[in-house]
Amino acid sequence: MSLAISKVPVPVNEPVRGYAPGTPERASLQAALARMSGERTEMPLVIDGKDVRTGRLGQAVMPHRHAHVLGDFHQGGAAEARAAIDAALRAQRDWAALPWESRAAVFLKAADLLAGPYRDVLNAATMLGQSKTCHQAEIDSACELIDFFRFNVAFYEQVLREQPQSSAGMWNRMEHRPLEGFVFAVSPFNFTSIAGNLPTAPALCGNTVVWKPASTAVYSAHFLMRLLREAGLPDGVINLVSGSGADIGDPVLADPHLAGIHFTGSTKVFHQMWRTVGNNIDRYKGYPRLVGETGGKDFIVAHASADPVALATAIVRGAFEYQGQKCSAASRVYIPSNLWPTVRAALADQVASIRMGDVADFSNFMGAVIDGASFRTQKAAIDEAKAASDAQILVGGEYDDGEGWFVRPTVIVTDNPAYRTLCDELFGPVLTVHVYDEDKWLETLDLGDRTSPYALTGAIFAQDRYAVEQGLQRLRNAAGNFYINDKPTGAVVGQQPFGGARASGTNDKAGSVLNLLRWISPRSIKETFVPARDYRYPFMD
Repeated sequence: MSLAISKVPVPVNEPVRGYAPGTPERASLQAALARMSGERTEMPLVIDGKDVRTGRLGQAVMPHRHAHVLGDFHQGGAAEARAAIDAALRAQRDWAALPWESRAAVFLKAADLLAGPYRDVLNAATMLGQSKTCHQAEIDSACELIDFFRFNVAFYEQVLREQPQSSAGMWNRMEHRPLEGFVFAVSPFNFTSIAGNLPTAPALCGNTVVWKPASTAVYSAHFLMRLLREAGLPDGVINLVSGSGADIGDPVLADPHLAGIHFTGSTKVFHQMWRTVGNNIDRYKGYPRLVGETGGKDFIVAHASADPVALATAIVRGAFEYQGQKCSAASRVYIPSNLWPTVRAALADQVASIRMGDVADFSNFMGAVIDGASFRTQKAAIDEAKAASDAQILVGGEYDDGEGWFVRPTVIVTDNPAYRTLCDELFGPVLTVHVYDEDKWLETLDLGDRTSPYALTGAIFAQDRYAVEQGLQRLRNAAGNFYINDKPTGAVVGQQPFGGARASGTNDKAGSVLNLLRWISPRSIKETFVPARDYRYPFMD
């Protein structure tokens, strides 16, 4: 029982380390990379705080050196999913009854552990297993996840302090309960921070969780689970079950105690999950909360007044950092005819200069795409552009999967505003540019709005303030995260809450108080100090 009205530490965004040559953090991370790449790690499931080995093994490999096996992960099925559900349900009462400060302390400790002794471990795991450069790993698996842990605790305190007014003679209170049942967290390969946030945000609010990480990111998930256990997370609160989507998802979605889904991944999979929940609605104890961040076909639209140098830099960084495998990555760009000659030359020069290869070589700007399936998707789009009559490749267009799944950053130029790669999500380092008549700014804004079913991130570049306002209005519903004179990537917890609508998800804004509200079931309590003793009202006299 708490005998204090606690105030949590004020969160501050974790500083990003530079890893410049000669710095201690560079040497320390390189040592971790050498050590971990020389080990073959066994990765069990974790159910009710116990390591579970099924013997059905999958391999975690380096995307940039796919013959190098980092470790072997045990895969679960229906029996393990059932065990994880049972563990979550057993743990729910005690975890929810724990003072909120004690739950918060687990994640504040996890933040400090990650900022300290686990920083190199999680960064190296993300680099090796997901082919991120040291900078991309640092802003993801270190800084963003630390921010999620710390800011979510502050947001949770903010929620708890939201209380109703009380009239004379009564006391009204609001209790912020966890959901009744368990939460299913399904995390993607591309952000370790998302993999950490999806199960822990509901858990902070008193929920217990069954967590299925992407098979291509089980390596970093393994170390995340070790971090949480060292931070003091009780057994059964978060249960890690790796395996195929159907083997784990089918029994979980069929369980009557499913209370919520916290998902990041493809639009197609989220549609399937939503459809299954709808078909099963009669069997659930309550209505499951569905929170999803899905696909994107993120845009940059430039006005004739835009700064062409800043525009070119934003395109290169926004499209090709982490091989274009960010939900927010720019994949379609609309450039006015007056700027195209300058931007064209800058793009050709900058993209041609990009170094790619093994992420352990810190001089590389890019690594490999995540797996063979992604490689084939990018290859097909590039080959299609090479053969097309209404498109051409400005720069890039090479690919090689001999050692790793490498795709050179590629810029396709088309005069067809409905060209396939302007419309379809590729989730890789392939960018498509459409050059428009500089006098058709408003028409191009409308084109950008209707071309894609997604609405995740987008950016406009303009020095003309009227054009900025026109872009804000015409593209109001085209992006949940909107940028002015900046690339459409790099949202920071507490600064740019992240999420989109349309086919991009439920827009519940990770990195803000809005997301936590989805994992809470409020109860209003009214206490009357001196109750009435006669049923009659004065008007009856």
